[in-house]
Amino acid sequence: MPEIRNPNLDPQGSGGGSGSGGDFRSLTTFTFIVLIAILGFQYFRPKENPPAPASQTAQQVAPAGNQSAAPASAPAPGAASVAASATPAIAASSETETVIENSLYRIVFTNRGAQVKHWYLKQYSDNAGKPLDLVQPQLAERFGMPLSFYTYDSALTTQLNQALYQPSATGQRVASGSLTYHYASNGLDVVKTFRFDASYVLTIDAQVLRNGQPVRALIAWPAGLGDMEEFLPDAGTRNALRTISQLDWSIDGKHETMKSAKVSGNATFDQAYQYAALSDLYFAAAFLPDAPAQATLVTLHNTYDLPSDLSNPTSQKKPDDVLGLAMGDQNGATHLRLYAGPKQMDVLKTIHAMGPDGKADGPTLTPLIQFGDWLGLIAKPLYLALRWLRDLLGPGSYNWGWAIILLTIVFNLLMLPTRFMAMRSSLKMMRIQPKVDAIRRRYSGLKMNDPKRNEMNSEMMALYQAEGVNMYGSCLPMLPQIPLFFAYFRVLQNAVELRQAHWFWLTDLSAPDPLHILPLLIIVSMFLVTYMTPSPGMDASQRRMMAIMSPVVMGFVLWHYASGLALYWGTSNLVNIIMQLGVNQSAMGKEMHAIAARRAQKKAGAGPRVVQGKR
Repeated sequence: MPEIRNPNLDPQGSGGGSGSGGDFRSLTTFTFIVLIAILGFQYFRPKENPPAPASQTAQQVAPAGNQSAAPASAPAPGAASVAASATPAIAASSETETVIENSLYRIVFTNRGAQVKHWYLKQYSDNAGKPLDLVQPQLAERFGMPLSFYTYDSALTTQLNQALYQPSATGQRVASGSLTYHYASNGLDVVKTFRFDASYVLTIDAQVLRNGQPVRALIAWPAGLGDMEEFLPDAGTRNALRTISQLDWSIDGKHETMKSAKVSGNATFDQAYQYAALSDLYFAAAFLPDAPAQATLVTLHNTYDLPSDLSNPTSQKKPDDVLGLAMGDQNGATHLRLYAGPKQMDVLKTIHAMGPDGKADGPTLTPLIQFGDWLGLIAKPLYLALRWLRDLLGPGSYNWGWAIILLTIVFNLLMLPTRFMAMRSSLKMMRIQPKVDAIRRRYSGLKMNDPKRNEMNSEMMALYQAEGVNMYGSCLPMLPQIPLFFAYFRVLQNAVELRQAHWFWLTDLSAPDPLHILPLLIIVSMFLVTYMTPSPGMDASQRRMMAIMSPVVMGFVLWHYASGLALYWGTSNLVNIIMQLGVNQSAMGKEMHAIAARRAQKKAGAGPRVVQGKR
């Protein structure tokens, strides 16, 4: 984002009056400080500590609805032995794997627990260039695998997730049809059926009977998803960025989210969930129950010790949040769909929750993409425009960088009329500056609470009105760019298409510049923009400080942010350098620079050189 400041930032006179120059300088400085403060807070804000482990009670933080107690299911005493003896034993003799594959994913099931060992997304890669595995092995080994069972009896849960189920198929299979796992022993009769198609969506039917009675057994995704490379044991391959996880859900068409630190562990909520999802910035695992009115949700929250500095494995270890969830039906048998894949708008908008009519025509999963509430009004069109430009340029991932550059140029050209409006307003201010100075001199020496200060301000306003000067006209080009900057930030942070999109030396537009070339370019270009823009009213020392400190601070901030954001800002600065060169050669620009030179000479106390004659 280019720095465009009022060329007539005039310091207050000796009377301490609140003239236009001070107002301009204060507004510009305040805007810049707010921008830095928000970015700095985003980067340096302390990570929220997860709540201390506690017994699950109704006082814990809940996503929505009423928290229910763990249900009990006990058969009639006389029927227990009969049902147990009547259930034939069904189990596999050894552990086997079944691979389900389509053009989007490759899922590796194990018959031990009838759960998932690996869930590879073919169109997305990890930092090592291999297909991204949604299952993090270290976390899955400790906290459980996807599509495992969750019950309120820990011994039963262990038995269900360790048993060797009899699969309906083994080996490699195309993602069409179904895969069923069956296990029965000592009164237990368990069936899991998965149905697949060409999409990211699976259909899951599961039922656990104990002595002929249904058990409230939920399907779980217990231990995060997505990149999660910070949990890898090898520091050489460990991601330097932490995964940001959250819980998402929808009730009555209203989407809600909760950050990881606020999610309770092992808390049950019985509500009409249209969907409930575990998500990070780019991927999600969303359960969509067939009967929302009977849905039950369990939130899972664990911790895993990681080095406080991921680049230094010997640094002090601190607990990091690991989120999960489980969903099922209050009546026992579970029937739901599962979406496990990227948070890509074109895909999410095709997936609907169940509506009141029992058909999949309810809300879509698009709210999982967190562009923000009011900021989303800018971020979503910006994302669509970037995507349109990228499609126009071609399918290569490097074209996202060119799309950012082209859209930035177009935006700056569209803002060019406001730039000329601001310069005309600044020129008017510069022309009347002697009259402003005269008013200030008449009221010099006033105290801050002197009533005559109001008279001075009234004279100033009357002068502005008579001369047709807009006090804040010079700041107009800056105002639209502030929300655009943060909209770019949200798009780059949440658009999965920009994940690992490269552009020349930039290997990932959603990550910081690895060579720090763009932050250095921003420092130089911001300095040039400041140097080339006339600011006759600003004190020379203050002008030098702003010309140096502002670029350095912004370069440091963007040192740690997405390189796509730095690409936008740097492009804006380069475009504005070219524009300013053109403006400086115009009649208006030459007049402004001439006035600036005269005022600088006057403030420096320079006058005509006197040559002493010889005696």
